[in-house]
Amino acid sequence: MALFSQLGNYKNFGLFVMRAGLGVMMFMHGLPKLTGGAAEWRDLGENMSVLHIHFWPVFWGFMCAVTECIGGLFCVLGLWFRLVSVLMLINFIVAAMWHLKGKGDSVMSSSHSIELCFVFFGFIFIGAGEWSIDKS
Repeated sequence: MALFSQLGNYKNFGLFVMRAGLGVMMFMHGLPKLTGGAAEWRDLGENMSVLHIHFWPVFWGFMCAVTECIGGLFCVLGLWFRLVSVLMLINFIVAAMWHLKGKGDSVMSSSHSIELCFVFFGFIFIGAGEWSIDKS
């Protein structure tokens, strides 16, 4: 359609909008987890039990919070974007598994984490685009 034929010229802008929007939301979602302290981190880290990992729950919870909060900032900036995308993918795989196995939720109830798995998996291949600190 002729109306949308020129939009391909703005793919780096579109990628920036996706990256920045998702990054801001990840930061806002992760900040309360990061500032929640050891009790919050332990609760988060216990979700690793779906992978049969029962040691160091505070460490795993802290890593989850750092990944969401600081990783969200790095998403906005496009700094170490592929590495952040891998860490976010791992984070949301655990979240999806926890919803499906740990809580026994349906796929529809787990859809947010599953959808973000697909988004961050795609970002690993796409990269941050031209409008990033890394520019790679």
